[in-house]
Parts: sequence; C-alpha cells; structure tokens
Amino acid sequence: MSHSTSAAAPPASAPASSNSWLGDLRAGFLVYLIALPLCLGIAMASGFPPIAGVMTAIVGGLVVTPLGSAPLTIKGPAAGLIVIALGAVTELGQGDMSVGYPRALAVGVVAAGIQIVFALVRTATIGIAMSPSVVHGMLAAIGVIIFSKQAHTVVGVTPQAKTPLGLVAEIPHSFANANPEILSLGAIALVVLFGWPLLRTRWSKLIPAPLIVLAIAVPVGLYYGLPHSHDYDFLTGHYHVGPELLVKLPGSLLDAVRYPDFSVITSAVSIRYIVMFALVGTIESTLSVLAVDAMDPSKRASSLNRDLLALGVGNLVSSAIGGLPMISEIVRSRANIDAGARSSKSNFLHGALLLAFVAAAPGLLQTIPLAALGAMLVYTGTRLASPKEFTHAWHLGLDQFAIFVTTLIVTLAVDILVGVGVGLALKLLLHWVRGADPIKLFRTKLVDQRSGDTLTVAIVGAAAFPSLLGLRKRFQ
Repeated sequence: MSHSTSAAAPPASAPASSNSWLGDLRAGFLVYLIALPLCLGIAMASGFPPIAGVMTAIVGGLVVTPLGSAPLTIKGPAAGLIVIALGAVTELGQGDMSVGYPRALAVGVVAAGIQIVFALVRTATIGIAMSPSVVHGMLAAIGVIIFSKQAHTVVGVTPQAKTPLGLVAEIPHSFANANPEILSLGAIALVVLFGWPLLRTRWSKLIPAPLIVLAIAVPVGLYYGLPHSHDYDFLTGHYHVGPELLVKLPGSLLDAVRYPDFSVITSAVSIRYIVMFALVGTIESTLSVLAVDAMDPSKRASSLNRDLLALGVGNLVSSAIGGLPMISEIVRSRANIDAGARSSKSNFLHGALLLAFVAAAPGLLQTIPLAALGAMLVYTGTRLASPKEFTHAWHLGLDQFAIFVTTLIVTLAVDILVGVGVGLALKLLLHWVRGADPIKLFRTKLVDQRSGDTLTVAIVGAAAFPSLLGLRKRFQ
C-alpha cells in the first residue's frame, strides 16, 4: 500500500527586520524575569546548587547564541532533565550529593561530546522519528516525579520515601505535619501560578506569574523571619524555621565554579546516565526546536544539526564549570515569541541580564523561600502530567494510549531510558502485529513526483512515524 502527501515549495527564510532589536530587547527582558526563579528551582530539584541553573542559562545565552542556535529558542535548564540529573547525582555519589555532583558534571561533559558528534554526522533529525506517545508518556512520568518530590518542599517537610510512588503516598502525611508558615507561602504561590493564567487582562499577560510569586513570597518570608533561625508555636504545634528554608548561593559566580570529577566515568552507572543525557536531551531539544519553528511568525526552518552542535558546545562549557545540561526550552521559547522576539538576540540578552543580576545582587536571591520555588516546580509537574495528557492519548486510540501508559509506568518503576525503550518496543510490536515489517519502518521507500511548484511523495508500505525522517529530507 502507499500513502501520499504534497507540499508547495517552502518560501525563502524571511530576514529579521532592521528594527527587530526592540522586540528582541523586550522579549529578552521578559524571558530573563521568567528564567531567574525557574533556573534556581530546576537546579535545586536536580540535586545541583541553585546557582548552577542560572550559570546554565547564562552559558545558553552568551555561548550558544553566537554559535548559530535556532533563532527563537531559549537555551537553559529544563524540567524534563531534572529526573536524569538528580538520579546521576544521587547514584554516582551513593547518597552523598557533594560527591555525586562533580561526578554528574563529568557525565554531562561526555554526553555533550556525544551530542557534538551527533551534530557533526548530521543525525539530529533522529528526534523526529520518536513516537509522540512515547515522548508524552516520558514527560508525564517526569511530571509525576517532579510533583512527588516538590510537594513536600511546598509544605516544609522532609519526606522519608525515596521512590516516586512512595513520595506520592507520603504526601498526605507531609500535609498533616506541614509547617504552617511554609505551607502558607507555598499555598500563596500555587494560587498565583494556577490563577494567573485565568486572568484575561492585557497587563496580566505582560507580567510572568513566577515574578508575582517572588514579589509576594520574598516579603512574606522576611515577615516570617526566615533568614533567622527560630521556633514558633501555632495552635497545638511547635515548629522551626530558618535560613535553611531559603535559597543558598556562594559569594560570587567564581565561587560557584566546580570542575568535573572523571574518577568513575567508565562505570556502568556513569555510562547509563551519559546515554540518557545525550539521547533524551537531544530528542527533547530537537522536538522543541521544531515546535518553536512552527510558532515563528517568519516561518523560518532552523538547521537542526547546527542547533544541536551549538547546544552540545554549550553543554560542554556548562558541565565543565558546574552547570546543568541544557536544551531548547519550550515554555520560555513560547514566551519569547509572544513577547515579540525576532532573532537570537533575545536569547543572548536574557543570558546577559542573568549574568548582570547575579553578579550585582546575589544577596537578593538568598531571600527567596524554597517553598516558592517548589511551588513553581509543582505547577510544572502538574502541567506535564495533567489529565489532558491522558485524555489526549486516549482520543488518539487504544494503541497510542497503551504506549503512553506503558512508557509512563515503566519510567516511574525503573528509569527514563528503560521506559522509553519499552515504549518504543511496544510501538514496533503493534506495527508488526498489524503486518508491518519493523525493520522496513526505518527504511521507508518514498516515490516522489514534481509538478510545477508542488512535490507529491508516496510512501510505499506502512506510513509510520519514522517515515518523517525521509519525508523531511524530501521537503528540505
């Protein structure tokens, strides 16, 4: 059997307007406001020092942009890599985060080198051959894991459980034993984060919700006296608060620099996390670039391999100085476009503003309550694993729902790499049951015919998602 599709010849890329710098300036400033608290929270949740997240975004703006990254994408740490980063720090340090952190940096360096190789041999497009149901199942699992960990931070309780499902089961106990002052901070933050998008006023769209959270949480935290260790009584309970519930930063950015420890880089654990960082990071970033290209008002098509090369170099630099792995982050990139960005200058500017702020006023960051950052991550986690994701997968059909749920469950039970592998294996099995040859799915035969400006492409055999690799080449 055969399937056909056609498309008109793509228009030439539209150059940025000569006065587009005004839009880039506005967008870069807005993204900087959004990125600052999120970078701190993502690093904290990843087992890295909070400042490491900001360092990553600085590198993503100042280093990656000049190398030719996709024009409207924002490079920085992302929630989708939290689980991998935290797992690397925890397992490589065998529970000692101070030991695991530099070893995880070494893993990041090697994974970045692999991404650079992927780009040089022009394999970045492999990301588009991933089943959407597998990707969404993986992201939903990541959302559950983020939520399960950060819900306890929001109420000021240290959980005993270690596994995602155990952490979810322990949430009622943590709420029953919540620190009232910290709970109030977290609750305010969650109300703002979930309620702000519901406002339909023009000014509400210009002010990012995370900034409103900080504008409220920081003064409330100071009112509660969080910078000073003390106890207090509330109703029948006795509670403690102190600076350990605030963001901790080194004296300067130079003090934050840490170097990789390659002492166990050849271990099985290191190799497993190298593969996860390289593959998952590449796939997530590639899919984000494609999504951002679709939102580009100028309809420009980014070079995926060039973007991956720039990303790999950025990850190499970031990991070499103590930062997190980065990708093209979809939420900040969407905010970048909505704010009027027209070129990569906005990404560069957001990195420059982060550098200037952290260098000039590090003390202000140390007044941010961890509960506020935890609330931002809880919000992110619920969006990744929202009921809409399950409903969407169900509407796609029983096969896609089975792939989605299988990837989700296996990722929660084992890890991301196994979850993705099992999800892909199930997809290939379903194709095989329906009569398709799994091997030929990746060697799709295409027959094309051009008539004027229209190219018609017929797919001989099964029209599965890997067919997009060949189709994309035909339409470039």
